[in-house]
Amino acid sequence: MVTAQHGCGPAHYLAAYTCVWVRRARVTESLVAGPDMLLSGPGTSSAGAAQRPGRRVTNFRKKASRRLLACGLVLSLVGNLSVVGCAGSPPATFYSLRPLAGADARGATTGGAIAIGLGPVTFPGFLDRPQIVSRDGTNGLTVDEFNRWGGTLQDDFLRVWSENLGYLLGTGRIVIFPSEIRYPLDFRISADVLSFEGAPAGEAVLKVRWAVLDPRLEQALSVHENSYRRPLRQPADQAALIGAMSAALGAFSEDVAAAVRGLPKPVSPLGASP
Repeated sequence: MVTAQHGCGPAHYLAAYTCVWVRRARVTESLVAGPDMLLSGPGTSSAGAAQRPGRRVTNFRKKASRRLLACGLVLSLVGNLSVVGCAGSPPATFYSLRPLAGADARGATTGGAIAIGLGPVTFPGFLDRPQIVSRDGTNGLTVDEFNRWGGTLQDDFLRVWSENLGYLLGTGRIVIFPSEIRYPLDFRISADVLSFEGAPAGEAVLKVRWAVLDPRLEQALSVHENSYRRPLRQPADQAALIGAMSAALGAFSEDVAAAVRGLPKPVSPLGASP
């Protein structure tokens, strides 16, 4: 179940319901607008009998006109409410993840003792959207139409992850795949993000499977699955959610950096170019 938060919906339903009554009123008017003999029927001989159908036609026409007028007023009111409601919708707010405080304050870095390639990184399909997504229950999702990512969540994740790792490992030799930049790598890190959203308990959740690979042999050197939960600061709004998500990504970056530090650099196979 996906719930989209937006305005203008109820007014549109009411307008559609009103249109049904307008159509009924028009049909009634068309039925009574024909010749009087359609109502009087053949074989009417007395003057009084001839006058009664005429009065019936007049009464039907009056009722149909009143119904059309009432429906028109209601439809006009609904239209005005719909316009006012849509015009009063708040503008969208855009967000991006933040790197670790040290990475944010770090100046330019040239070179480094280690070279790392990042990617590919995959995300669940329900997170592949511009709106910020949160869970509202075991199976429920809330898609916030008025709070959105400035770019894409996947690109933002990779950007901040690379900044964090560059800061934690003291290197500027980090490339995000796919890339046209080519230089020998010491490690490549891939990841499958399983969850990265707000949770009903007032926290941000990041669950990810990841591996450190030998980029020459494409063999896994270290494989992990980690889960991170960070509480939202008050007033627990969307800005607090993005801050908690950034903190969870920062904790993940620290674990990845620790794993890389604990691995020896892969040795080039005999005869292979560096």
